[in-house]
Amino acid sequence: MSDLERLFQKGTLIPVVIQDAESREVLMLGFTNKDAVERTIETKTAWFWSRSRQKLWNKGETSGNFLHVKEVYADCDADSLLYICVPDGPTCHTGARSCFFDRIEL
Repeated sequence: MSDLERLFQKGTLIPVVIQDAESREVLMLGFTNKDAVERTIETKTAWFWSRSRQKLWNKGETSGNFLHVKEVYADCDADSLLYICVPDGPTCHTGARSCFFDRIEL
């Protein structure tokens, strides 16, 4: 069984965390399927499955803010991924560097 097949044994979509290669800041969380992971490996830019649009998308294809993937890690359960990336610009569609900026008070 290939590593990619192992990742998708539990379902067709898995979460992928995007982390900045330099700062190690978490930039975003997306979902990916086998096709998107294959394209990510092939192009070295992050591809995702858009749950709202029901299609593959390459982060940066419209904004120019690509995520250049330098390393890929699977978690211990082989059901989620971590991409270590160098971003071309802001990662969030709002223009923010990271999608995680809306702090919830404890």
